[in-house]
Amino acid sequence: MAGTFNPSAPAAEALRQRYLKVDTATVADVLDAMGHPDYGLAPEFTPYPASAGKMAGWAYTICGEMRPYAGGGDPDKMKAVDGLRPGEISVWGGEGEGVCFFGELIALGMKVRGCAGALIDGGIRDIHWIEKQNFPVYARYRTPVQSIGRWKVTAWQTPVYLPGATVKRVVVHPSDFVMADVDGAIVVPAALADRVLAEAERLTATEVNIRAELDAGATLEQVLSKYGHV
Repeated sequence: MAGTFNPSAPAAEALRQRYLKVDTATVADVLDAMGHPDYGLAPEFTPYPASAGKMAGWAYTICGEMRPYAGGGDPDKMKAVDGLRPGEISVWGGEGEGVCFFGELIALGMKVRGCAGALIDGGIRDIHWIEKQNFPVYARYRTPVQSIGRWKVTAWQTPVYLPGATVKRVVVHPSDFVMADVDGAIVVPAALADRVLAEAERLTATEVNIRAELDAGATLEQVLSKYGHV
């Protein structure tokens, strides 16, 4: 799918914008109801800065590993980032150990390409400057230590495996849909993206009605009897 799917096509971008109006918690409930309970990511994935806000987009995967190497940089990292398209989220796998995968300059390069954010199974630095760019990043940790000579990109646009919430690993394929907000991060398999969104929108509308009726004086028992558990 990665070779033919265009994340910046009008229909794909319209879908992405609609996802930005629903919450990860609702999406997680929909996936549970559909029999796909294990796509939530580990709670260690945190927004940097804390005010990063919601992000949603199509996965562009980058994989690497802890590997000492000589030289002043990692040319494969630059090649990988150059492939990003508008509407994509760069998803970095490879279990960094104490090092950052990127900082302000690469984040700026991704933003210029229309990238919708980054999800990192590793570290981030230059958080203050990334905040000024209004570029959402969710990562497992922060660190001032660079990756040059320590962590190297080995592949991109191949499946990556990220720590999961209910399973040890969640596989993310290129063009899967990725969401993150204040409740955490979750993956929606590409083949389910349309169905999951439609149901999440339905549940979101129901929740809006429930809140309105509770504010108007209805009891919790009354609204649950009317709408069921949501």
